[in-house]
Amino acid sequence: MKNNSAYYKKRLKPIPKYVLVIVLSLVFFSPFLIMVTTALKTNADAFQLPVRLFPREIIWNNFPEAMAKIPYVRYMMNTIFITLLSVVGQMVATPLVAYSLAKIKWKGAPIISALIMGTMMIPYTVTMIPLYKIWSRLGFTNTYVPLILPTFFGSPFYIIIMRQFFAGLPNSLMEAAKIDGAGEFKRYIAIALPLSRPALTTVGIYAFINAWSDYLAPLIYINKTEKLTLSLGLQGFLNQYSVDWTHLMAAATIFVIPVVIFFLFFQRNFVEGIATSGIKG
Repeated sequence: MKNNSAYYKKRLKPIPKYVLVIVLSLVFFSPFLIMVTTALKTNADAFQLPVRLFPREIIWNNFPEAMAKIPYVRYMMNTIFITLLSVVGQMVATPLVAYSLAKIKWKGAPIISALIMGTMMIPYTVTMIPLYKIWSRLGFTNTYVPLILPTFFGSPFYIIIMRQFFAGLPNSLMEAAKIDGAGEFKRYIAIALPLSRPALTTVGIYAFINAWSDYLAPLIYINKTEKLTLSLGLQGFLNQYSVDWTHLMAAATIFVIPVVIFFLFFQRNFVEGIATSGIKG
């Protein structure tokens, strides 16, 4: 009898954890669900009281109509252009900087690492006005240069992720390659970079999501309608007196789909990268 009691107690012990995970998952998933279901409703159905989660009639035409109401394809291409170059910039610069801080012994490395971590504590709202003045003096406002060029110098958060990963690589691998005659750059290309694929994937996902969904930076630097990104272009569904909610939600759903697909495709590498690049002493 005691054995049965202990068995059932052991089986029931993790249930509260599972319930908590399910509840939290529903909380975080509910905004996405509401967005998708609203995109499939009529305007009358969207404002019906009491509120209905699922539409009485599915309106698929909301999606092509939403894309026709604003220059959606143009905004999409602008966003793709900025995102791809931003990801390339981060993937090139971030591991180079991180490797130099983690595996190359030079006097300034600890100081630079501390300064990089210190910059993470400065909110973007503090630096955006000085940065805007700099880019304006250089004549790069209303261009994509302020959105893309900084990514080719790395981002503090991404550098820290990669640095912690490189710091965890055995020094014996680098020493063996050095004995075989491999230079520093050869060791970086042939050993460190291939082993860093999980952490590099993590950085790529973060860079993709941040560049794709960035709203504040394009709002500051881009004023010309033909150069707007999708995050700014969605404001076309807002007017002074009302909001076209169904078409706005339809456009937002299309906007979110690439991020979801990108994350699902690299999910395994993302989790592995987070697990293997934890903060170490």
